[in-house]
Amino acid sequence: MKKIYRLRKRKDFSYIYKKGKSVANQYLVLVYRRTGFYVSRVGFSVSKKFGKSVKRNRIRRQLREIYRKRIPHVKEGYDLIFVVRKNARGVEFSKLEEAVDDLLKRAKLFKEMD
Repeated sequence: MKKIYRLRKRKDFSYIYKKGKSVANQYLVLVYRRTGFYVSRVGFSVSKKFGKSVKRNRIRRQLREIYRKRIPHVKEGYDLIFVVRKNARGVEFSKLEEAVDDLLKRAKLFKEMD
């Protein structure tokens, strides 16, 4: 995923956590905030409670790939943070895809299809 689509600074994460809205499902929580920027940026948060670094990085890579495929369909001008819940440990890739789609739909972040 290109750098332009990524949230990296702690300051950005903190601001979104404080001022953003959230939706959640069984595996993930999506915290989002309108920015007016010409692209939507995304960050991923996986707690150390989830497991060791290998497991945390694996789920982060999977979520990055899932989101990368959806970039053209997500509305511009939002900052998003996907927070991974503990019960997402060992879940199938297809279930993660469904969870991401569910959250984006519920947050009304998918572009309108003509």
